[in-house]
This record gives sequence, C-alpha cells and structure tokens, in this order.
Amino acid sequence: MAKGFYAEMMKKYSDKPAREMVSLTLRQAILTGRFMPGDRLMEIQLASQMGVSRTPVREALKLLAAEGLIIMVPNRGAYVSDISEKGVMDVLEVRRTLEGLAASRAVRRMDPEGLRALNEAREACKAAVEAEDYRALASADIAFHDVILKATGNDRLVEIMNNLADRIYRYRYAFIKDVSHHPAILLEHNEIYDAFFEHNEDAAVEAIQSHIDHQARAIITSLRNK
Repeated sequence: MAKGFYAEMMKKYSDKPAREMVSLTLRQAILTGRFMPGDRLMEIQLASQMGVSRTPVREALKLLAAEGLIIMVPNRGAYVSDISEKGVMDVLEVRRTLEGLAASRAVRRMDPEGLRALNEAREACKAAVEAEDYRALASADIAFHDVILKATGNDRLVEIMNNLADRIYRYRYAFIKDVSHHPAILLEHNEIYDAFFEHNEDAAVEAIQSHIDHQARAIITSLRNK
C-alpha cells in the first residue's frame, strides 16, 4: 500500500492518541478495500510505514479484532476477516428495515433544499461512474443516502445508522467495485429520487428497499462464485 495513504490518514487523525490514530487508519484501509480479506497485517511493517512504535499498532489490531474487521490467529498474527454470507445478510437485513423507515419518514419531510441535495448526490454518482472512479462513487452513494437519513429529523435513527456505518460501508464498497452494477445503481437512484420528488411514500420505500435487495443479492452471488 502506498505510503501516501498512511501519511494522509495519519495527518487527518493527528489530533487523536496514537492507538486511535492507527486504528482509524487501518479501519479506513480495510473498509475501502486497500486491505483485502485474508491479507496479513504485520505489526513491524505497519509500525514502520506509519512512523509509530509497535505498541499502538498492537493495541489497534486488538480493537479491530473486537469489531470483527480482523481475526487474530495464534502464532500466526492478524488477518483481515472474510466477508461472510451471514454477515452480509445480517447487516443488510437491518439496513433494509431502517432505510425503509427512513424513506417513509423523510419523503413526507423532504423540502426543496433537501431535494436539491439529493439530486446533487445523484449527479455526483453519475459523474463518478462516467469517470470510472469507484472510490468517488462510494462516497457519493453515502452522501445520497445520508441526505435521506438527515431528512427524517429522527436523531435516534441517525445514531443507529451511524453505528452500523462501518459494516455497511465495507459491503457497499465490495458491491460498488464491480462496474457491472453501476448502471443499475444509477437507475435505482433515479427511481428513489423520482419517488421523493413526487412525495410518494410507498414508491420511496419500495425503491430504496429494492436498491438494498439488489446489493445483497449481488454480494451473495459474488461470495458463492469465489
């Protein structure tokens, strides 16, 4: 992995204690696919690349293991955990329910400013697809769904979704990296936007849950074909 990534992330989190700075950097690397399932994370190498001692790296690895992003194998070290079929289904089942609720509530509250923000995120997704930049697409897709979540006005729902964000992002990223899904993503975003523009609650819920169902099917198919 390029040292530039580490430098960028360590600078971003420079106000954090060393252990947290390292764990945030490694988490971002895993969630964005810079580290792939099965990759070994070596303390000495990571400490050298990040310019820290082995102690905060060791502590960070323990934190990430507790979150399920890595596994610690006795006498062998730390490895990025696999994306399992059950893990995908568990997380996306919860996401499907919560985003359906968010759509139901947000479609009744979406004002012109919110619609503009939703359209801007939709256009950013389109631009990322045209540029073949899947990292930008992942960020724009998050922004698209965040506009809807914010429009709910439900702080508790926002908090719960934020707590799931890392796990959702990992699965979203695995899905978005496959360019064959990009046309469908844009089409589904259009359907979601149209439902909000028309303030059609049933259509909004159906569109957003179908969007998540498509993602779940695609990831499961990919896992089974490995």
